[in-house]
Amino acid sequence: MVLPAASVQLYTLADRFSADMSGSLDRLAAIGLRNVEAFDFVGRPAEIRSALDAAGLASPTGHAPLLSDELWTPDGSISTPKPEAVFEAAAMIGIATVFDPFVPVERWQTEAGVRDIADRLNSAAELAAGFGLSVGYHNHAQEFVADFDGRTAFDLFLEWTDDRVAIELDLFWALTGGQDVPALVERIGDRLVAQHIKDGVAPTANPFAPGAPSFSGADLDQRHAGTGDVPLVEALTSATALQYAVIEYDNAPGDVFDDIAASYAFLVEGGYAR
Repeated sequence: MVLPAASVQLYTLADRFSADMSGSLDRLAAIGLRNVEAFDFVGRPAEIRSALDAAGLASPTGHAPLLSDELWTPDGSISTPKPEAVFEAAAMIGIATVFDPFVPVERWQTEAGVRDIADRLNSAAELAAGFGLSVGYHNHAQEFVADFDGRTAFDLFLEWTDDRVAIELDLFWALTGGQDVPALVERIGDRLVAQHIKDGVAPTANPFAPGAPSFSGADLDQRHAGTGDVPLVEALTSATALQYAVIEYDNAPGDVFDDIAASYAFLVEGGYAR
Protein backbone atom coordinates (compact mmCIF):
# COMPACT_ATOMS: atom_id res chain seq x y z
CA MET A 1 0.00 0.00 0.00
CA VAL A 2 1.25 3.50 -0.87
CA LEU A 3 1.93 5.58 2.23
CA PRO A 4 -0.13 8.76 2.64
CA ALA A 5 1.59 12.06 1.99
CA ALA A 6 2.41 14.15 5.05
CA SER A 7 0.75 17.56 5.17
CA VAL A 8 -0.04 20.27 7.70
CA GLN A 9 -3.23 22.25 8.24
CA LEU A 10 -2.31 25.93 8.00
CA TYR A 11 -4.81 26.76 10.76
CA THR A 12 -2.05 25.45 13.04
CA LEU A 13 -0.04 28.57 12.22
CA ALA A 14 -3.00 30.88 12.82
CA ASP A 15 -2.06 34.55 12.39
CA ARG A 16 1.60 33.76 11.69
CA PHE A 17 0.68 32.50 8.24
CA SER A 18 -1.21 35.67 7.31
CA ALA A 19 1.51 37.89 8.76
CA ASP A 20 4.33 36.17 6.83
CA MET A 21 2.94 33.80 4.26
CA SER A 22 6.15 33.23 2.31
CA GLY A 23 8.33 32.92 5.39
CA SER A 24 5.93 30.46 7.02
CA LEU A 25 5.77 28.24 3.95
CA ASP A 26 9.55 28.33 3.56
CA ARG A 27 9.93 27.08 7.14
CA LEU A 28 7.46 24.26 6.50
CA ALA A 29 9.35 23.27 3.37
CA ALA A 30 12.61 23.29 5.36
CA ILE A 31 11.08 20.75 7.77
CA GLY A 32 10.58 18.44 4.79
CA LEU A 33 6.90 18.98 4.07
CA ARG A 34 5.77 19.10 0.47
CA ASN A 35 2.05 19.55 1.10
CA VAL A 36 -0.13 21.83 3.18
CA GLU A 37 -3.86 22.10 3.75
CA ALA A 38 -5.16 25.60 3.06
CA PHE A 39 -7.52 27.40 5.42
CA ASP A 40 -9.44 30.66 4.89
CA PHE A 41 -8.22 30.74 1.30
CA VAL A 42 -11.17 32.07 -0.69
CA GLY A 43 -10.32 35.76 -0.40
CA ARG A 44 -6.66 35.38 -1.38
CA PRO A 45 -6.18 32.46 -3.81
CA ALA A 46 -3.66 34.15 -6.12
CA GLU A 47 -1.50 35.24 -3.18
CA ILE A 48 -1.57 31.76 -1.66
CA ARG A 49 -0.82 30.06 -4.99
CA SER A 50 2.13 32.35 -5.62
CA ALA A 51 3.57 31.73 -2.14
CA LEU A 52 3.08 27.96 -2.47
CA ASP A 53 4.84 27.90 -5.82
CA ALA A 54 7.75 29.93 -4.47
CA ALA A 55 8.18 27.53 -1.55
CA GLY A 56 7.84 24.41 -3.69
CA LEU A 57 4.68 23.33 -1.86
CA ALA A 58 1.24 22.13 -2.96
CA SER A 59 -2.15 22.28 -1.27
CA PRO A 60 -4.07 19.25 -2.54
CA THR A 61 -6.72 19.66 0.17
CA GLY A 62 -8.28 22.70 1.79
CA HIS A 63 -10.87 23.71 4.37
CA ALA A 64 -13.75 25.99 3.47
CA PRO A 65 -17.36 26.20 4.67
CA LEU A 66 -19.88 24.73 2.28
CA LEU A 67 -22.79 24.03 4.64
CA SER A 68 -23.09 27.07 6.91
CA ASP A 69 -23.47 30.83 6.65
CA GLU A 70 -20.57 31.27 9.07
CA LEU A 71 -17.58 29.07 9.78
CA TRP A 72 -17.15 28.68 13.55
CA THR A 73 -13.73 28.21 15.12
CA PRO A 74 -12.90 28.16 18.85
CA ASP A 75 -11.28 31.57 18.35
CA GLY A 76 -13.86 33.36 16.21
CA SER A 77 -16.23 33.03 13.25
CA ILE A 78 -15.60 33.66 9.57
CA SER A 79 -18.33 34.67 7.13
CA THR A 80 -18.76 32.17 4.32
CA PRO A 81 -18.70 32.74 0.55
CA LYS A 82 -20.88 31.07 -2.04
CA PRO A 83 -19.82 27.51 -3.00
CA GLU A 84 -19.00 28.67 -6.54
CA ALA A 85 -16.50 31.19 -5.12
CA VAL A 86 -14.98 28.46 -2.94
CA PHE A 87 -14.48 26.14 -5.89
CA GLU A 88 -13.08 28.87 -8.16
CA ALA A 89 -10.52 29.78 -5.49
CA ALA A 90 -9.70 26.13 -4.81
CA ALA A 91 -9.09 25.47 -8.51
CA MET A 92 -6.76 28.48 -8.71
CA ILE A 93 -4.69 27.22 -5.78
CA GLY A 94 -4.60 23.64 -7.04
CA ILE A 95 -6.78 22.17 -4.32
CA ALA A 96 -8.45 18.94 -5.43
CA THR A 97 -10.68 18.24 -2.41
CA VAL A 98 -12.46 20.86 -0.30
CA PHE A 99 -13.48 19.72 3.18
CA ASP A 100 -16.20 21.49 5.11
CA PRO A 101 -14.57 21.79 8.54
CA PHE A 102 -17.48 22.44 10.90
CA VAL A 103 -21.27 22.20 11.18
CA PRO A 104 -22.70 23.46 14.50
CA VAL A 105 -23.78 21.03 17.18
CA GLU A 106 -27.51 21.82 17.05
CA ARG A 107 -27.76 20.63 13.46
CA TRP A 108 -26.52 17.17 14.46
CA GLN A 109 -29.18 16.58 17.12
CA THR A 110 -32.07 15.40 14.93
CA GLU A 111 -32.39 13.03 12.00
CA ALA A 112 -33.85 15.87 9.94
CA GLY A 113 -30.82 18.00 10.71
CA VAL A 114 -28.40 15.27 9.72
CA ARG A 115 -30.38 14.56 6.55
CA ASP A 116 -30.17 18.23 5.60
CA ILE A 117 -26.38 18.25 6.12
CA ALA A 118 -26.00 15.14 3.98
CA ASP A 119 -28.28 16.46 1.22
CA ARG A 120 -26.42 19.76 1.08
CA LEU A 121 -23.05 18.05 0.83
CA ASN A 122 -24.32 15.72 -1.88
CA SER A 123 -25.44 18.79 -3.83
CA ALA A 124 -22.08 20.47 -3.23
CA ALA A 125 -20.37 17.37 -4.61
CA GLU A 126 -22.38 17.69 -7.81
CA LEU A 127 -21.49 21.37 -8.14
CA ALA A 128 -17.81 20.75 -7.36
CA ALA A 129 -17.59 18.12 -10.07
CA GLY A 130 -18.21 20.87 -12.62
CA PHE A 131 -14.98 22.49 -11.43
CA GLY A 132 -13.07 19.20 -11.53
CA LEU A 133 -13.06 19.03 -7.72
CA SER A 134 -14.40 16.82 -4.96
CA VAL A 135 -15.78 17.68 -1.54
CA GLY A 136 -15.77 16.09 1.89
CA TYR A 137 -16.35 16.62 5.58
CA HIS A 138 -14.01 17.10 8.53
CA ASN A 139 -15.38 16.17 11.96
CA HIS A 140 -15.01 17.59 15.43
CA ALA A 141 -16.85 15.95 18.35
CA GLN A 142 -20.44 17.21 18.03
CA GLU A 143 -21.22 14.54 15.43
CA PHE A 144 -20.98 11.84 18.13
CA VAL A 145 -23.31 13.31 20.78
CA ALA A 146 -26.82 12.32 19.67
CA ASP A 147 -27.93 8.68 19.71
CA PHE A 148 -30.35 7.29 17.15
CA ASP A 149 -31.15 3.73 18.16
CA GLY A 150 -27.51 3.03 18.91
CA ARG A 151 -26.13 4.96 15.95
CA THR A 152 -24.42 8.34 16.04
CA ALA A 153 -25.29 11.28 13.84
CA PHE A 154 -21.98 10.65 12.08
CA ASP A 155 -23.08 7.11 11.27
CA LEU A 156 -26.27 8.44 9.68
CA PHE A 157 -24.28 11.06 7.81
CA LEU A 158 -22.02 8.37 6.34
CA GLU A 159 -25.05 6.38 5.22
CA TRP A 160 -26.86 9.34 3.67
CA THR A 161 -23.97 10.91 1.78
CA ASP A 162 -22.81 9.73 -1.62
CA ASP A 163 -19.72 7.58 -1.78
CA ARG A 164 -17.98 10.38 -3.68
CA VAL A 165 -18.18 12.59 -0.56
CA ALA A 166 -14.76 12.13 1.03
CA ILE A 167 -14.07 11.95 4.77
CA GLU A 168 -11.25 13.59 6.68
CA LEU A 169 -11.21 12.14 10.19
CA ASP A 170 -9.82 14.29 12.98
CA LEU A 171 -8.54 11.58 15.30
CA PHE A 172 -8.28 13.75 18.42
CA TRP A 173 -11.86 14.94 18.12
CA ALA A 174 -13.18 11.47 17.33
CA LEU A 175 -11.58 10.24 20.56
CA THR A 176 -13.04 13.21 22.42
CA GLY A 177 -16.42 12.16 21.03
CA GLY A 178 -16.04 8.78 22.75
CA GLN A 179 -15.25 6.80 19.62
CA ASP A 180 -13.18 3.65 19.22
CA VAL A 181 -11.02 5.43 16.68
CA PRO A 182 -9.48 2.46 14.81
CA ALA A 183 -12.90 0.82 14.57
CA LEU A 184 -14.35 4.05 13.18
CA VAL A 185 -11.54 4.19 10.62
CA GLU A 186 -12.47 0.68 9.50
CA ARG A 187 -16.18 1.58 9.27
CA ILE A 188 -15.48 4.56 7.03
CA GLY A 189 -13.41 2.39 4.71
CA ASP A 190 -12.17 3.70 1.38
CA ARG A 191 -14.00 7.01 1.73
CA LEU A 192 -11.45 8.00 4.37
CA VAL A 193 -8.88 9.88 2.30
CA ALA A 194 -7.32 12.08 5.00
CA GLN A 195 -6.68 12.02 8.72
CA HIS A 196 -5.82 14.89 11.01
CA ILE A 197 -2.83 13.74 12.99
CA LYS A 198 -3.41 15.41 16.32
CA ASP A 199 -2.46 14.07 19.74
CA GLY A 200 -2.97 15.07 23.33
CA VAL A 201 -5.17 14.42 26.33
CA ALA A 202 -8.81 14.38 25.32
CA PRO A 203 -11.16 16.51 27.46
CA THR A 204 -13.00 14.50 30.08
CA ALA A 205 -16.32 15.81 28.78
CA ASN A 206 -17.25 16.53 25.18
CA PRO A 207 -16.90 20.32 24.86
CA PHE A 208 -19.21 20.30 21.83
CA ALA A 209 -22.15 18.72 23.67
CA PRO A 210 -25.25 20.91 23.97
CA GLY A 211 -24.95 23.14 27.02
CA ALA A 212 -21.22 22.58 27.48
CA PRO A 213 -19.22 25.62 28.64
CA SER A 214 -17.60 27.67 25.92
CA PHE A 215 -13.95 26.94 25.23
CA SER A 216 -11.09 27.98 22.98
CA GLY A 217 -8.13 26.20 21.45
CA ALA A 218 -5.96 27.43 24.32
CA ASP A 219 -7.97 25.25 26.72
CA LEU A 220 -6.86 22.02 25.00
CA ASP A 221 -3.96 19.86 26.17
CA GLN A 222 -2.40 18.92 22.84
CA ARG A 223 0.97 17.25 22.40
CA HIS A 224 3.36 16.02 19.74
CA ALA A 225 2.16 13.06 17.71
CA GLY A 226 2.83 9.81 19.55
CA THR A 227 2.99 11.38 23.02
CA GLY A 228 -0.70 11.62 23.91
CA ASP A 229 -3.78 9.42 24.25
CA VAL A 230 -4.87 9.28 20.60
CA PRO A 231 -4.27 5.85 18.97
CA LEU A 232 -2.51 7.35 15.99
CA VAL A 233 -0.57 4.26 14.90
CA GLU A 234 -3.65 2.05 14.96
CA ALA A 235 -5.71 4.65 13.09
CA LEU A 236 -3.06 5.13 10.43
CA THR A 237 -2.49 1.43 9.87
CA SER A 238 -6.23 0.62 9.85
CA ALA A 239 -6.93 2.96 6.94
CA THR A 240 -7.37 1.35 3.54
CA ALA A 241 -7.20 4.29 1.10
CA LEU A 242 -5.55 7.10 3.05
CA GLN A 243 -3.97 9.77 0.85
CA TYR A 244 -3.00 12.46 3.36
CA ALA A 245 -1.79 12.50 6.96
CA VAL A 246 -2.39 16.10 7.97
CA ILE A 247 -0.61 17.43 11.05
CA GLU A 248 -2.66 19.88 13.09
CA TYR A 249 -2.57 21.54 16.48
CA ASP A 250 -5.44 23.62 17.83
CA ASN A 251 -3.06 24.54 20.64
CA ALA A 252 0.62 23.99 19.84
CA PRO A 253 2.45 23.25 23.10
CA GLY A 254 5.63 25.16 22.23
CA ASP A 255 7.18 26.78 19.18
CA VAL A 256 4.73 25.89 16.43
CA PHE A 257 7.37 25.03 13.84
CA ASP A 258 9.23 22.80 16.30
CA ASP A 259 5.93 21.14 17.16
CA ILE A 260 5.11 20.53 13.50
CA ALA A 261 8.61 19.13 12.95
CA ALA A 262 8.16 16.71 15.85
CA SER A 263 4.90 15.35 14.42
CA TYR A 264 6.40 15.20 10.93
CA ALA A 265 9.27 13.11 12.31
CA PHE A 266 6.76 10.79 13.99
CA LEU A 267 5.01 10.21 10.68
CA VAL A 268 7.97 9.90 8.34
CA GLU A 269 10.59 8.26 10.57
CA GLY A 270 7.94 5.88 11.88
CA GLY A 271 7.08 4.79 8.35
CA TYR A 272 3.47 5.99 8.53
CA ALA A 273 3.67 8.70 5.85
CA ARG A 274 5.99 9.97 3.17
